[in-house]
Amino acid sequence: MPDTTKRVLCFGDSLTWGWVPVAEGECSSRYPFEERWTGVMAGALGDGYEIVEEGLGGRTTTADDPIDPRLNGSRYLPSALASHLPLDLVIIMLGTNDTKAHFGRTPYDIATGMAVLLRQVAQSAGGVGTAYPAPRALVVAPPRLGELTGPWRNEVFRDAPEKTARLAGLYRALADASGAAFVDAGEHITTDGKDGIHFTPENNEVLGRALADAVAGLL
Repeated sequence: MPDTTKRVLCFGDSLTWGWVPVAEGECSSRYPFEERWTGVMAGALGDGYEIVEEGLGGRTTTADDPIDPRLNGSRYLPSALASHLPLDLVIIMLGTNDTKAHFGRTPYDIATGMAVLLRQVAQSAGGVGTAYPAPRALVVAPPRLGELTGPWRNEVFRDAPEKTARLAGLYRALADASGAAFVDAGEHITTDGKDGIHFTPENNEVLGRALADAVAGLL
């Protein structure tokens, strides 16, 4: 019998990886799978769904970070898609790191980066030597940054709270124009972690359940 399991790829940054918020200068760790929003979503969806995690701290949509060349999402997403086919849905939650001061990006620039990722998803059919179709895409706007803590963190994310506040409207318009689904994480949670950027366990729980509802409605 054919496998009817729905496969969902979650492509994002530290918010998807499960970064535990810490004070500036401290090393972080990762929430257990069942506490990450991806794991909460998996548990809420239950049997018949396979959740594939592709989160990396610091990842951007299309920006090359001079600190770490691994962080440009558009350079990795095509390989990730080909690696994990067949896929039914790709959830993309990125944009927070694009607001860092050294990139000098406007909210529109960041939304254009998301548009590149959506095009890569749409063009992923076939993978490497296969005939699998391209998956659907779900764009998730990250919530607005909260009150940032630490002098260096405030410099890194200078003006970022205002930029993140504008992403949801731009991402929604982009999703409508491209045929992707859309969820505004900021309608469900805020960045309540002690750094003003990352999620608490409660944030992860609420977002995971909200996205489970969205995924079930799509698939």
